[in-house]
Amino acid sequence: MKNWIVSEINKDEAKRIQTEYGLPPILAMLLQIRGITKREEIEDFLQNDSVIASPFEIKDMKKGADRILSAIDNDELICVYGDYDADGVTSTALLYSYLETVGANAMYYIPSRETEGYGMNKGAIDILAEKGVKLIVTVDNGIAAVEEIDYANSLGIDTVITDHHQPTGKIPNAVAVIDMHQSDCPSKYKMLSGVGVAFKLVMALEGENCDVSSLLDNYSDLLCIGTVGDIVELKSENRVFVKRGLVNIQESDRAGINALIETAGIAGKKITSGNVSFTLVPRINAVGRLGFSGKSVSLLLTDDENEAMSIAKQLNEDNNERKEIEKNILMKIDEMVKANPHITNDRVLVIDGEGWHQGVIGIVAAKVKEFFGKPTVVISRDGEEAKGSGRSVEGFSLCDAVFACSDLLTHCGGHPMAAGLSLKSKNIELFRQRINEYALKQENMPFNACNIDCRLNPALISVQLVEPLAYLAPYGAGNPTPLVGLYKMTLSQITPLSQNKHLRLQFKRDNSTVSVMNFFTTQQEFPYKVGDVLDLAVTLDINEFNGQRNVSVILKEIKPSVLDTKDFLQSQRNYEDFKLGLNLTNAQITDLLPTREDFAILYVFLRKSGGYAYPIETLVHKLDYKLSIGKIRIILDAMSELSLIEVIEGINSAQIRVSEVSQKVDLNSADTVIKLRGMQ
Repeated sequence: MKNWIVSEINKDEAKRIQTEYGLPPILAMLLQIRGITKREEIEDFLQNDSVIASPFEIKDMKKGADRILSAIDNDELICVYGDYDADGVTSTALLYSYLETVGANAMYYIPSRETEGYGMNKGAIDILAEKGVKLIVTVDNGIAAVEEIDYANSLGIDTVITDHHQPTGKIPNAVAVIDMHQSDCPSKYKMLSGVGVAFKLVMALEGENCDVSSLLDNYSDLLCIGTVGDIVELKSENRVFVKRGLVNIQESDRAGINALIETAGIAGKKITSGNVSFTLVPRINAVGRLGFSGKSVSLLLTDDENEAMSIAKQLNEDNNERKEIEKNILMKIDEMVKANPHITNDRVLVIDGEGWHQGVIGIVAAKVKEFFGKPTVVISRDGEEAKGSGRSVEGFSLCDAVFACSDLLTHCGGHPMAAGLSLKSKNIELFRQRINEYALKQENMPFNACNIDCRLNPALISVQLVEPLAYLAPYGAGNPTPLVGLYKMTLSQITPLSQNKHLRLQFKRDNSTVSVMNFFTTQQEFPYKVGDVLDLAVTLDINEFNGQRNVSVILKEIKPSVLDTKDFLQSQRNYEDFKLGLNLTNAQITDLLPTREDFAILYVFLRKSGGYAYPIETLVHKLDYKLSIGKIRIILDAMSELSLIEVIEGINSAQIRVSEVSQKVDLNSADTVIKLRGMQ
């Protein structure tokens, strides 16, 4: 369950935008909600597809460009030193292909995630020195490579850094350090991805009067994939890169991208930021996660269609292997949660296992975070050493929390929503304790949120209403797909589709009927029944089929209309605080402490139902809101202690089995109830 938050709308301001710029009402309203209210902001957001600021605004850009041009003139061997994710791979392909085009003596190097890790390393520098490299140009890395660049200097190799990560300390002694996040960098826009910085370098190499539009024609496909893949905000220049790139990918003459699209099964479909993010990027990332990123660069550089198809098929297989590895780790975590449910009570979940593939633990952390609604760090142990990756909820800076434990770590880095770390395996338990101590000190620890742009009367849904939303695309970080709230909708029909893989749900309100798609949910997993009155968070799109255009309504979140999500989540937290042994307020105790009648309500329901096989949280709805979720969990714990029931709860499933009991039991004798009463 997420905390549903509806954005505040300034109706007068939205009306002004609508009138002043002649925009459709829904578009004006969404621009106002997203803080895009001034003329220059609106025009840039809706119309700009080619204006990019001068690269020379960025500190050291001229120094870096001059050193590269000198290397080209003198036929020095230049190495583009990249990274193994989609941003690093596209950065490498973009800069290397440009250097090749202008006749540079160039090569590229991608470190292995498994054996070398992120960024520059001395072993790689030795290899490059043996090959005769005289200039290294980093892309999507380098800002933290202080020792490595000193080592390269000692071997007579110059370095130009291009990076977009935050400096964490001393700036490396490179010929040029091109990173907008340096405190003395005057560039106005600083949210570029690594491939965006690489493109700015290419602009600088072309000179003050470069033809930006032609460069975008050549490279916006790579810019789009890297920018979307790195989840940077899709505003300003990033929005230009992705806008142009989506068109370029759709009409691509790059053999590798066409092969990737075909093997991914989206040939002939409209290319959106969504299918770049969820279809193309994972395939490029998968090969890096499994240790062979060089194949991805080769795919993006080759002109040979047969070679491109061969590599694309391999990437597809790698992606399937990545999914299987990820699935297996999630199954192990599911087993851990079932065996030790107390681990999910922490404010920050820290879950570790031996030998988990380090390339996928970030994806696993994101999925666990989404299910439990809590910041999550997944750690892979390899004997005495361990590496972790974490994902957070909006409003809780995970990197700050991790940095607060830095004395336990051998490496850490990240940003508010994600972090990476390394530590000794023996310190994992202490890290779990310390990061949760940090979280408990935070006032108003946020709940995972469902941010709804606006409420909508279902009677207004039409092709004409939805069409203007296309002007807001491309969607992504900083510009999410509009999420619309449909409230007090009565469920009237449930239809399984695709052999019960998906559901089509029909809802009614007043005289309006709305058909809603609920993907990847079976009828058995869907906890609501016909007649229930529910609130829906949905996205709206236009679906074209056989010449007909209709509105496609996709379900993202669902809850009972009478349920206050904040109260629900606070009750769940009250229960967790009790299980953690924290001091409770009188209000928390009152919320949790059940009466004999409360026990009877839940026990009778379970007996009549023959147990329960839906998420525990849905019991609140099934019991007509007579009991809070915190109280329900206390009762379940007490009944389990008294052997009245057996509860098995994992990541995405729950099972309550009712035991056969031959004699009466004293409910107040349960340890949980005794402990809770003792806190009064």
